[in-house]
Amino acid sequence: MDNYGIDDHKLIYHIPRLNQWLRTGECYPIYMEISPSGTCNHRCVFCGVDYMGYQNRFLDVGILRERLTEMAALGLKSIMYCGEGEPLLHSGICDIISHTAQSSIDVAITSNGVLFKEAIAEATLPLLKWIKISLNAGTKETYSKIHRTKPEDFDTVIKNIANAVKVKRDNGYQCTIGVQMLLLPENRHEAVGLADRIKDTGADYLVIKPYSQHPRSKTGVYRDIRYSDYMALADKLRQTATETFSVIFRTNAMARSDAPGKSYCRCLAHPFWSYMDAAGNIWGCLDHLSDERFLYGNIRDNTFKEIWDGNKRSSATNWIETGLDVNECRVNCRMDAINRYLWELKNLPEHVNFI
Repeated sequence: MDNYGIDDHKLIYHIPRLNQWLRTGECYPIYMEISPSGTCNHRCVFCGVDYMGYQNRFLDVGILRERLTEMAALGLKSIMYCGEGEPLLHSGICDIISHTAQSSIDVAITSNGVLFKEAIAEATLPLLKWIKISLNAGTKETYSKIHRTKPEDFDTVIKNIANAVKVKRDNGYQCTIGVQMLLLPENRHEAVGLADRIKDTGADYLVIKPYSQHPRSKTGVYRDIRYSDYMALADKLRQTATETFSVIFRTNAMARSDAPGKSYCRCLAHPFWSYMDAAGNIWGCLDHLSDERFLYGNIRDNTFKEIWDGNKRSSATNWIETGLDVNECRVNCRMDAINRYLWELKNLPEHVNFI
């Protein structure tokens, strides 16, 4: 059971912001993804941001702290630290997470988990709403091939998850600890075994998601995956679930992967979220990094308010809403479900009052 709304969207719970957008066409973002680090300690075969080059760059903590305080005042409600690099490679990640939480912004992190040692778990679990570990195999041999790292990292990650669960339980923390597996031909036969391993650690859930081809990725080997061939796994995986452990098989996303046509003609979701890369650039879309038509500005040069209300973003917004062909965008992009919802609101069917 998907108690976390992972295979859907949650914009329906933000009615005031939604009403503001419906009235004016504008609002400050609810959610942001931030990449503290541009580099990564893995080279996963499926990496969608491989074209960014794993640059050895890191966000300036002092400037980021200032912008976090400002963004909270503007109404930003949540941040996930992830991005084009491994976030735990940033030496100041604990400070960053602490200041995010102190700013009354809900904070989460997606990581490959190799560096999620007990000391970091103890420092961050009281502050995090959730952490999701990317673990894309059920054995160390397959893990090594997919993550392109040493096999021992698999055991390290499993141990780190179990240690984090212990820290959480010993201290009564509320942080949700989850694991994510990208379903690929190489690992499909290990999905059930991974579910059992993750359940044994005491983690809260395992989510199984489809691959989505990034339009700029150097990787194209998985471009033609058909998830209709994998749907039988859903029932097997659900049998591993218990009252305290969920398996979320992203059936909706997989169905959209196999039938990628969009029900909307324009991207309407961009005002509700944004992305910050490891250089401090603010982008309108994670899937169009390096395309300067989506670049709003940089937090080293301007405040977030100046960037969001500035001419550059205004021009980008106009192009996104009038010139961007969404059929060239990534299938199952981060805002796909929200775009479907917003398009319905903007293009009402007949007889809507007959509820």
